[in-house]
Amino acid sequence: RDSSLLRPEVTPFSLLGVVWADPASELLGTVQVRTRPIGATRWTGWQSVETHHHEHGADPGTAEHRAARGATAPLWVGPSDGVEVRVRPRAAEPFPAPSLPHGLRLELVDPGRPPAGSAAARPEPARAPDAPAAIPAAPAAKPYIGPRPKIVTRQGWGASESLREKGFAYTKTVKAAFVHHSATGNNYSCKQAPSVLRGIYRYHVVSSGWRDIGYNFAVDKCGNIYEGRAGGVTKAVRGAHTLGFNTNSMGIAVLGSYSRSTPPAAAVTGIAKLTAWKLGLFQGNPKGRVTLVSGGSGKYAKGRKVTFNVISGHRDGFNTDCPGARLYGKLGGARTAAAGYQGR
Repeated sequence: RDSSLLRPEVTPFSLLGVVWADPASELLGTVQVRTRPIGATRWTGWQSVETHHHEHGADPGTAEHRAARGATAPLWVGPSDGVEVRVRPRAAEPFPAPSLPHGLRLELVDPGRPPAGSAAARPEPARAPDAPAAIPAAPAAKPYIGPRPKIVTRQGWGASESLREKGFAYTKTVKAAFVHHSATGNNYSCKQAPSVLRGIYRYHVVSSGWRDIGYNFAVDKCGNIYEGRAGGVTKAVRGAHTLGFNTNSMGIAVLGSYSRSTPPAAAVTGIAKLTAWKLGLFQGNPKGRVTLVSGGSGKYAKGRKVTFNVISGHRDGFNTDCPGARLYGKLGGARTAAAGYQGR
């Protein structure tokens, strides 16, 4: 048995997801969608939407966590004007299938155009990942802060500041970086990355009820780096990326899905450059280890002290596939490269 919803004619959109009222309720099933690109007569094939998305969010007990809705991960499908969605029970689920969460609805997001005056919406391609020129000619001076990489600002990718909450949320320091994949799919060009970010931003805030985009930074497949949650790229901004471990950490999302696809080397280099600089501002060693206190993650009980690599994957703090097996396997190289950028 499956539950299907057909919407052959809709307002144009480029990103979609499924949301429901209670974030504590789980959507037990497989969500699949197919879409019709604008100007086309044929539909795409069916694509799966990642249903386990609650582990990307604010820590339990915070106002942002209490205001959130249940949601799947967003999926980038490109400019489209038709959609069909179906929810199928898992093969292992008993019959009859579990009921769907209350308030279940399909969210269709039009990222819109960047506001007038957003000058950096088309970032330059990143330098080739293995180019020796990317490494500083001389070791960085203590306290080992890597060179500041080029970062596309929120204005640059066209964030509408009227969407988010006005204030900023900060934590004391940045001890660790948690790497994620956005699970939005890989069917985007680097020129489209600002649109993908605007879509994720709107989905996090308007659709899911978060105060701002959850990630502190994003990196696209070309290695371009983007400012995420507002509050200042040099500051310890509290994100909503790694449930239970948002305190004293930052979240970096590589745009795409990397469970089965290998991340481009340029994206891994982007992670290394960003962490070498940002962790260096807080005396962080990319090849080191650090202890964080769990706010309650499902994997680690609230109050438990947990030791992580300074550059870790989301799965290290929560029972999840994120950042995908292929990206997770590249984090060792990112740690080594980041330490090199710091002159260690």
